[in-house]
Amino acid sequence: MAANQEREQRRRLLDVASRFPLPSGCRFSYGTAGFRADGATMAPAVCRAGILAALRSVKLAGAAVGIVITASHNPVGDNGVKIADPDGGMMAQHWEPFADALANAPDPDALLQLVLQFAKDEGIPLGGHHTAQVLLGRDTRPTGEYLLDAALQGINAIVGAHAIDMGILTTPQLHWMVRSKNKGIKVSESDYFTQLIDSFSRHMLELVPKDKGGDELAKKLIVDGANGIGGVKLEEIKAELSGIDIIVRNSGKEGEGILNHMCGADFVQKERVTPHGFSPEDVGVRCASLDGDADRLVYFRMSSASDNKVDLVDGDKILSLFALFIREQLDIINNNGSQVNKSMPARLGIVQTAYANGASTQFLKNHGLEVVFTPTGVKYLHKKALEYDIGIYFEANGHGTIVFSEDFLSQLQSLSNELSSDAANGSAQYHAAMRLMAASQLINQAVGDALSGLLLVEAILQYKGWSFQNWCELYSDLPSRQLKVKVIDRSSIVTTEAETKVSQPSSLQELIDKETANCAHGRCFVRPSGTEDVVRVYAEASTQVEADSLARSVAHHVEHHLG
Repeated sequence: MAANQEREQRRRLLDVASRFPLPSGCRFSYGTAGFRADGATMAPAVCRAGILAALRSVKLAGAAVGIVITASHNPVGDNGVKIADPDGGMMAQHWEPFADALANAPDPDALLQLVLQFAKDEGIPLGGHHTAQVLLGRDTRPTGEYLLDAALQGINAIVGAHAIDMGILTTPQLHWMVRSKNKGIKVSESDYFTQLIDSFSRHMLELVPKDKGGDELAKKLIVDGANGIGGVKLEEIKAELSGIDIIVRNSGKEGEGILNHMCGADFVQKERVTPHGFSPEDVGVRCASLDGDADRLVYFRMSSASDNKVDLVDGDKILSLFALFIREQLDIINNNGSQVNKSMPARLGIVQTAYANGASTQFLKNHGLEVVFTPTGVKYLHKKALEYDIGIYFEANGHGTIVFSEDFLSQLQSLSNELSSDAANGSAQYHAAMRLMAASQLINQAVGDALSGLLLVEAILQYKGWSFQNWCELYSDLPSRQLKVKVIDRSSIVTTEAETKVSQPSSLQELIDKETANCAHGRCFVRPSGTEDVVRVYAEASTQVEADSLARSVAHHVEHHLG
């Protein structure tokens, strides 16, 4: 760095750090959700996330990086910030310790020295010779605009960095934009909407067999928008979606309700009751619920007018629907007797965590699907899914997606062209190939996206001619129970085999195995929390009484060993 540029870089970092001093008593930790806290305390962390994102872009030769200002399904008073890498996925995990250190640097001098040392260690050229570009998006939270300004100031503290405000967006929209920009694709919000609408209405639905598709009730869908950005965006595009009648409740309109309060995917999935704004008139209608920033999706149905309980379809069953559909299209392509010379072998992988209900895992395995497990967290699921030609992952909370390898999509395109050119475009094989192409365009491959996921669900239900009841009946969830045990030091428990087994203390796993053996369909695991000094216990069994008892017994053993 030339002397003048070095002075300018130092001046900017010291200046911005002095403008956003760290609040006393605050400590920020970067995890799967990025930084997250009370929105009024977040400005220093968001500013420093701006510095971090700009450095990340410089490190990656000017590739676009993203910043999303959101606290997802948290209450409206909270806010947060997370960084998207150039592929649209989460920031590389090995940068997280630096993110923590940067956010918690106690004064301007400490921040400056930290940045200079990290840049030196990572070989990041500072001083403006190399540019950086950071795309920003935020949700509808009242602290969003103020925090956006803090992020912009952080980005501009790195000489040569360029910030692009993409506006008020869902989290998945911003991730899609970052991925698309680095692939050379147009990245405006209208481009995102066009891709969704075209792949759903003009491709997926056109490929639904004429004898399927259902009646008017089958095409009616009520969506709980969590009074967040997802409801706002769905209202904008619903009129352009043919073949489906969408009614949005908790849409984010003024006076309709509070963000994530008694509504949203997190509320519905955990409480298993109807969200605010639904009435007995909605009994029997297919409903869906998004979370506050529209990266989670669950479905539900009011089962009775006499209470507010719901029949829930969570992420496990959404995954199962997607897996059956993808598998069916691959089978059509590869088992078409007259076109055997045009088969296309593909490795399809289903990725779950230990929290997936055991009934879903068994259902998938019974259908001959390859199921693998990773530790808890989207970053682990997504990374594993990328190892397959087609990887599908979901958490029970409704966060997940499908990823297609570039090599597979290239082969699929070639096959489609070949089948089209030799006048076989009326064949089942051609239609199956086109459905997979349309699905790869409709689903957001960067990250879980409630809007694109919802449209893919709706297209598949129409393609299969299935009612909500048909979907519910794929399998019955095993009863489960989750408990938290407070411990002195959560790091004293060490797990292995994707968090399904305890390796330390070794005697604990033997006790868990003994308790589990006493239950029909028993399964239990424990894992340390990523954010607090508690150990989480998950148990399932053939009855709720057995699941509750198993969870309590194992929690007692954890307390005895670690409490």
